[in-house]
Amino acid sequence: MRYFIIVNPTSGRGLGEKSIPHIESNLKENGLDFTLVRTERMWHAADLAEQAVKDGYDVIVCASGDGTVNEAINGMMRARKDGHNKTAFTVLGIGTGNDFAGGTGIPTNLIDGLKSLKINKRKRIDLGFVKGGDYPEGRYFGNGIGVGFDAAVGNEAVKVRWARGLPAYLIGVIKTVFLYYNPAQVEIILDGTETIKQVSLMISVMNGRRMGGGFQMAPESLPDDGFFDLCIAETASKGRILGLIPHFLRGTQASQPEVKMRRAKTVSIKSLDMTFPAHADGEFICLSGSHLTLELLPSELEIIYT
Repeated sequence: MRYFIIVNPTSGRGLGEKSIPHIESNLKENGLDFTLVRTERMWHAADLAEQAVKDGYDVIVCASGDGTVNEAINGMMRARKDGHNKTAFTVLGIGTGNDFAGGTGIPTNLIDGLKSLKINKRKRIDLGFVKGGDYPEGRYFGNGIGVGFDAAVGNEAVKVRWARGLPAYLIGVIKTVFLYYNPAQVEIILDGTETIKQVSLMISVMNGRRMGGGFQMAPESLPDDGFFDLCIAETASKGRILGLIPHFLRGTQASQPEVKMRRAKTVSIKSLDMTFPAHADGEFICLSGSHLTLELLPSELEIIYT
């Protein structure tokens, strides 16, 4: 088999570049046939993954965080539209959150990720497809969509240069609570049968389980069950938002009166007043969006996991 390794050298506050010698030596020791390429710009991972699939590589490996993973998945899906669909995917977790890996059973650390390549255990997972915001033609995602407070937190977390993972997102939560949030009134339609209208602090549409390196947005979600799992939170006071944080860390937020948990295959999110920010797998799809539509694509991607 041939492996195409995409490394984002800036992932994990520079951990990507530092990890390259270890990745190369491990793959050589295990006798794997591989090509390793560094990303150089936005959407470079998508272009690299698309071409690698078309060139017949058997596995795309992302040594990166969730943003680069999302780009690579989009590149692979572009190639699939042209009839190239034999290539599997996996991740070497060196990013800030590693949430895609954490929600799909892929190891979230480099050492175990390299071991899983040799074991080569596989399964197929669902993907999501979202239209709206800056992507009217659509963008694929593997882990989840965040609308509102969640997206604003991510924007603050990336500004924290001295921390990685959950600590950076906790700092982002606190900054967002006290510096920002004026949530929109939204209409959420699930599978065309249920409509929810409310002022929503946050809407998470999950294929995986977690965001922000440890916030359990959908603790019962499975990436291969053919459904999105939604976590929908009504607006709340600053103090109450801070009080909800432990529940999201433990995955017990369903017990709280502000939170609704739902499952659906299609989702429409429409603002009834002001615009909202939104992200896909941690990458902004809009800062001022008004309408998103989401579709679940079952068994769309083969991955290597533990």
